[in-house]
Formats: sequence, structure tokens, C-alpha cells
Amino acid sequence: MTTPDPKIRALVLRAAGTNCDAETRHALQLAGAETDLCRVNKLAQDPRLLDDCSILAVAGGFSYGDYVAAGRIFGMELRLGLIDALQRFVDRGGLVVGICNGFQALLELGLFDDPGLPQEERQIALTDNVSNHYECRWVTLRSEESPCPWLVPGELMPTPVAHGEGRFVVRTPEALADLRAKGQIALTYVTEDGRPADYPDNPNGSVENIAGICDPTGRILGLMPHPERNLTPWNHPRWTRRPERSEGEGLLFYRRMVEAALRGQAMTLSAD
Repeated sequence: MTTPDPKIRALVLRAAGTNCDAETRHALQLAGAETDLCRVNKLAQDPRLLDDCSILAVAGGFSYGDYVAAGRIFGMELRLGLIDALQRFVDRGGLVVGICNGFQALLELGLFDDPGLPQEERQIALTDNVSNHYECRWVTLRSEESPCPWLVPGELMPTPVAHGEGRFVVRTPEALADLRAKGQIALTYVTEDGRPADYPDNPNGSVENIAGICDPTGRILGLMPHPERNLTPWNHPRWTRRPERSEGEGLLFYRRMVEAALRGQAMTLSAD
């Protein structure tokens, strides 16, 4: 008797104003996942849609026009309708990635610190870029030591950014120390050769060049840059000057995420 090849199912969550859902779905499909798009209100009506999924991606864009603050309404919608379902999803081994506006929404939701904390007591936030304008450029990310199962520490990843409110800030030095102690600083901005970044390599002025964080389990990752916009060698504006390669570094990001989900699925099956 042969065992069928395991399949990873992914769900890309979108809301009014989301505009990166198609690219995120395409990235996950290229990485080997069977991927569907889903509106947040549909998932809130039927959270069981997550039951056969291993990956949830919260796509970027300008959800609800970012009229209150970037990701604020989207995050509140998730908090009111889906916080318990999302926590169950992560507890059973599901992987979550929030990109740009998706990161802003997840942070508003509180999944990186304490979902029970009121907004005014949160220790971390994403706020206006120091430049006080929208930043759209290519940057370089470095993966740091973290529990995130699909990041390899020390690797560099060229990735575009496109945001006006991407500056990562902390309320106190103790909050930053806590992130460090728990290994939650997952991605930082660096120069192309891996040195600490100043503007414009750090496009928003984030404290300690933080570009992305994970929760203490490593299964929830949020980042401001867009790996789904670097899937082929020709996506990079200077592709003719870069070493020859068969795919963009962003595709490897998603491929490793799918592989991590497969490993988690295999561990669950062996435990059963």
C-alpha cells in the first residue's frame, strides 16, 4: 500500500483594499501549495475553512483605505471575529505570515505579544516612516536567529518595500530586550553586503533595523517587505548585474514555508 503524497493547503486572506493577494497566492502555488483566496468576512462566518489548511497568509495592500491607521480596521475585524480560530490554528501547528498591511493587521490583532492587552498598553507598533512619506524601493533583508522554521539565519534576501507606515517601534527598552530574549527579531534591514543599514537601506527608521518579527513559537511571522514581488530573476531592477540564478529569492522564502508546513504535517501524522 502506497501513501499518497502529502499536500499543503494554504489560504490567502484579503479584505476591502487588499491588493497583493493575487501575487501572494501565485507565490504559494509556485512553492507547491494548493492555495485559495478568502475574504475575511467569509472566514469569520465559517472558521472551519482553516481546518484543512496548514498556511494562512494575510496579504498586503491598503485594507479599508488605512483611513484610521494602517491595518487598524483589518486587525480589529480579525480580533472580533477570528482571534480564537486563529489561535487554535497556530496551536495545532499552522503557519501564519503577514506581509506589509498583513503584518500591520496581525500586529494590531496582538498575536506577537498578548492578544488580551488593550491597544493603549501594547508594547510594539508600526508607525509612520521617519521620512514622513511613502517609501517604494528595493532593500536587503537578513534572517536572524529566531524560532521561525522557514528562515535560515544569516541569509540575505533582496526584497521590495512599498509602505508609508512601516517603522517598527517599541514602547520601552525592556520591550525590545524581551523581543531579543525570545528570539522574536526574525528579519532586519542591512546593506547589500550585509552591514548595518541606515536610510535608505532601512527605508522607514525602524528601531535596530527591524524588518520582521515572529511570535515566540516562530509559527507567526510578520514583515513589511514583499517577498512575493521577487519570484523570478527578472523581478530585480538590476538583474543583469546580479549572479545568475534560476528564481528570485522571494520564491525560496515561500518554498521553505511550504516545506516547513510539510514537516509539521508529517510530525502530526506520525504522532497520530
